[in-house]
Amino acid sequence: MIVRIMGEGQVKLADSHFAELNRLDDDLLAEMESGDEPGFRRTLGELLDAVRRLGEPLPDDALEPSELILPAPDATLDEVRDMLSDDGLIPG
Repeated sequence: MIVRIMGEGQVKLADSHFAELNRLDDDLLAEMESGDEPGFRRTLGELLDAVRRLGEPLPDDALEPSELILPAPDATLDEVRDMLSDDGLIPG
């Protein structure tokens, strides 16, 4: 799967990492619903770090269709709320 981190680029991830990313997405969604800003910041960082750690960056000139689009590390809680659907950032 190809994941885009806004403002950074694209990363190719094996589908086997979906469960870990989905768990972090569920945590992020819960923190957003409760308005837990510190938890949101922590979990967003963990989600982005996991994508970077588990994935392989695509070259800057590669333009692959992204299956997932994740917010930039400095995105606000309100900005991410606007990105979310009922399924969270990672569709189930």
